[in-house]
Amino acid sequence: MSVRPPSCIGTASVSDVLFDALGHEILAEKASALGRAGDKAQACLARLKAHAGEAADGHAAAGAGEAADGHAAAGHDSRRKALLQEAADAVHAFFIQRELCGLSRHDAAIGELGVPREVLARLGAK
Repeated sequence: MSVRPPSCIGTASVSDVLFDALGHEILAEKASALGRAGDKAQACLARLKAHAGEAADGHAAAGAGEAADGHAAAGHDSRRKALLQEAADAVHAFFIQRELCGLSRHDAAIGELGVPREVLARLGAK
């Protein structure tokens, strides 16, 4: 019975196989970019949620007897649309970075981040 070394060692030196510095740096950068994209998506979704909370407080105050200004409502709607688009862009970038890292299923990320359906409907749209 003869013993042969693994085929990966036969073509490259053992040090090349055990430590690929460039590959290590690429993986580290992918992981770092994924973390940054996730943080940005979280921040955008938090701003959107905070804005929705402010809107709910404003509607309650208007219902309590304060006059609602039409211009303020229009400004509020445009701010919400901008926040929705910003969140959709950030979540889309996060999903792309996940796919570059080999994570193609996004169900867990959607649940963990609490991505609203309004944001999911806008993914990729400009």
